[in-house]
Amino acid sequence: MVRENFRRKTTVVRVGNTTIGGDAPVRLQSMTNTSTLDTEASVAQCEAIAVAGADIVRLTAQGVAQARNMGIIRRRLREDGVDTPLVADIHFNPAAAFEAATQVEKVRINPGNFVDPGRTFKKLTYTDEEYAAELQKIADKLVPFLKVCREHSTAIRLGVNHGSLSDRIMSRYGDTPAGMVESAMEFLRVCRSENFNDVVISIKASNVVVMTRTVRMLVEAMDAEDMHYPLHLGVTEAGDAEDGRVKSAVGIGSLLADGIGDTIRVSLSEAPENEVPVARMLVEHIERIASDDMPRAERVTADAQARKTPVAAWEDFDPEEGMPEGYDEVSSARVGAISDIRRQMAARKAEGKVAPTVIKISYPADFDAERVTVAASVDFGSLLLDGLGDGIMIDAPGVEKDKLRSLEMSILQATRRRISKTEYIACPGCGRTLFDLPSVLKTVKEGTSHLKGLKIGVMGCIVNGPGEMADADYGYVGAAAGCVSLYKGKECVVKNIPADEALPRLIALIKENGDWTDE
Repeated sequence: MVRENFRRKTTVVRVGNTTIGGDAPVRLQSMTNTSTLDTEASVAQCEAIAVAGADIVRLTAQGVAQARNMGIIRRRLREDGVDTPLVADIHFNPAAAFEAATQVEKVRINPGNFVDPGRTFKKLTYTDEEYAAELQKIADKLVPFLKVCREHSTAIRLGVNHGSLSDRIMSRYGDTPAGMVESAMEFLRVCRSENFNDVVISIKASNVVVMTRTVRMLVEAMDAEDMHYPLHLGVTEAGDAEDGRVKSAVGIGSLLADGIGDTIRVSLSEAPENEVPVARMLVEHIERIASDDMPRAERVTADAQARKTPVAAWEDFDPEEGMPEGYDEVSSARVGAISDIRRQMAARKAEGKVAPTVIKISYPADFDAERVTVAASVDFGSLLLDGLGDGIMIDAPGVEKDKLRSLEMSILQATRRRISKTEYIACPGCGRTLFDLPSVLKTVKEGTSHLKGLKIGVMGCIVNGPGEMADADYGYVGAAAGCVSLYKGKECVVKNIPADEALPRLIALIKENGDWTDE
């Protein structure tokens, strides 16, 4: 049984027949990658996602036509006996948001582009008067939208993404967590002034460190203004396979383990129904943590940057021979290992112990590779993000050593404690995607995965292009049907080339900039 008061208390938001926040369980979400104008394909995929166990399904609505067709999709689902609520995903088109509010149970808008124009990535200057005038524009456009939502009992999600902060926000706050928080708070203040409370907030980034830090800052900002809206958690552009699961579990799980979060999506560059079992496994691990009779320990933080590169079992030392020379072991076999380790680290600090530590967490022999991936990412991720530990060791008798080696290195990379391989910032795909994203990502990986330390973005469309992959060194972005644009950082350097030329041109671009190494 989950302990009472384990989760942060929030207001209750109703989305159709589903509640988010309050005493409701953590809700699972996914998103279709079909064209929203393709009714048959969208209905089929919504049903597959619902069968997989999702509580809520999101579809993109880039225009009014897509928003209107979501009403048809919804009716078809209800005729088939599927009552899962639908969410319209809106970018740059308030008219589509107004239409969607009359068709489905929830509308997601992005504060970075609902009112402000599209990003130019240019430094703009605003006087205080000009800035205040821009804030008034938010109220002028948002208040009528809230009225329509109220009339139709439609909830909204304010979805802030790291890569889509407006030039206006960037002018005052830069590309920072503080800017992301303020982007959300501007809209929340309008919602509160209108007494509109059916609001869920998400604040996401592809960088796990940025995502977790920003969500914690948002909670502090809301608490300071007596706001208690529920939170949706996710790591954008997490990618696929092990990396996608690790990054998602580290980011989402480290927050859930501290009682933050009411609904989640594990974003994978795979079939959307694949996301749901991973999300369920993640929540189940948090529920096990919450059922441990060990009270949750206060967070303990340390300056990870002041120490040497962390070691990893199976990579740097043989666990059967004990800890590496000069290191102490801090270990736990409890379900609530996070609190157990935090207490041990706090005690070491109080005792003045300074030797570097390898954190060892043991998992039952019946935990398979997928379960260990999720559990270890949550447990070690929570600790490493707080700067704790100088090495990690996953003890899992049911998992092969090669898998444990790969998992340890992936966790260290996700927490930015040790970079050892190419990182792919890849969107999960949606109805805007202009190519078969899983197969393209696989192809790009086959050509570039030997490059150590580079970050490569693979994005399905321009909406999620230069902004969402702003942390990437290079980008591969769908520009039109059958066409790809290539980026160096935020700058588009090769436009609208045929898709079959894209990978060779990407490799050439990397070589031109001196970042290529042979295998």
